[in-house]
Amino acid sequence: MKNILILGAGLSSSSLIRYLLQNAEKEQWHLKIVDQNKEVIEKKINGSKFATAMVFNALDPIERKPEIEKADIVISMLPARFHVDVAKDCIQMKKDLITPSYVSPEMKALNEEAKEAGIIIMNEIGVDPGIDHMSAMRVIDEIRDAGGEMKIFESFTGGLVAPESDDNPWNYKFTWNPRNVVLAGQGGAAQFIQEGLYKYIPYYKLFRRTEIIDIEGYGRFEGYANRNSLMYRELYDLEGIPTIYRGTLRRVGFSRAWDVFVQLGATDDSYTLEGSENMTNRDFINSFLPYNHSDSVELKLRHYMKIDLDDSLWDKLVWLGIFDNEKKIGLKNATPAQMLQHILEAKWQLKPDDKDMIVMYHKFVYKLNDELREITSEMVNIGEDQTFTSMSNTVGLPLGICVKKILNETIQLKGVVIPTHRDVYNPILKELEDYGIVFKEKQIDPPRLYNTEETWK
Repeated sequence: MKNILILGAGLSSSSLIRYLLQNAEKEQWHLKIVDQNKEVIEKKINGSKFATAMVFNALDPIERKPEIEKADIVISMLPARFHVDVAKDCIQMKKDLITPSYVSPEMKALNEEAKEAGIIIMNEIGVDPGIDHMSAMRVIDEIRDAGGEMKIFESFTGGLVAPESDDNPWNYKFTWNPRNVVLAGQGGAAQFIQEGLYKYIPYYKLFRRTEIIDIEGYGRFEGYANRNSLMYRELYDLEGIPTIYRGTLRRVGFSRAWDVFVQLGATDDSYTLEGSENMTNRDFINSFLPYNHSDSVELKLRHYMKIDLDDSLWDKLVWLGIFDNEKKIGLKNATPAQMLQHILEAKWQLKPDDKDMIVMYHKFVYKLNDELREITSEMVNIGEDQTFTSMSNTVGLPLGICVKKILNETIQLKGVVIPTHRDVYNPILKELEDYGIVFKEKQIDPPRLYNTEETWK
């Protein structure tokens, strides 16, 4: 019997735990799942004899280390900032570790120690990052194998509401951490390279520089740039590529409406508002507008943001209830971002019967035999329900499959790695298809016109 230790049993762990339990008898696994709330674990275990619920402080090395020592593999679902501490324990005790989070500089620095310990520390094995890496590298490696040279790589992912549950003018509901949605794009300019020229989009311009993406069977989406696309040149071995761009997907019209809050300053998280606990929604919006004793908040906002009377953007703002004046928000010493999040959470929550959706899109343009060629790759996945959401499935299933492949030694890499290796992405992508996570790859023939052939000669 092999022991799997899972640290953290939050929302995104539901599909992971279900997958591991479904395979536990055949693979001879026993799960030890740690969380502060035993009832949460027991609900996910549902009486399985192949799992044990444990309550202790997973952030305390004194409590954590004895359980790591007993495990054959550790899965850290803790907040990302704690992964490095867990990794150091795993290196000391020579235990493999998996996390869905980005590789931090501190984690990357543990690579040689992990190799010397003979363990794998697999990171970025969720959806984005994770499935995006694997699906992109599969096509890029196929292009290279055929002798092609990559010229353009674009990649977009969005966590959205499923079409059958899309019932508001924003065409959006929260499917992951609301705070991350409110703060998206902050922390520096978006960086990418286009036709050999480095491009930067400052935060205050980010949501007005979007691209339109058509997904077969699901209509039009818009994508805004992620913070740093340039780092993917090294990750995907695309050092000389003229164009690389990664972004986030929303339905068309979302970004322009969201930009109203950016321009107002309502997404700022760097200071607190005086008397925030006594503000209504209307007070909050009015606090960013010029003083005028005779004009209403609505008129001031229209004038300040130059919003026409017949602009559909206005319908989105009114629907959110930002002009409501009935009750106080009630958050003391809150930042603007926290106040806005509170308003949004009242309107963008998934209803009990709603389903979410993950959409992923890649575009590959390459040169082969002196001809330009283009491939697109699309994946749309709809969630099952409020527990086994698409977000939970696309994060948890790659994690679970990776655990299985490491334990049965299909994956034998050592060190701090991400899933860009063939012996990682091939078996995982193949099994994901059994769960409806399928990429439709299409050759565009003839390729769409691009204005960069002179650059590429």
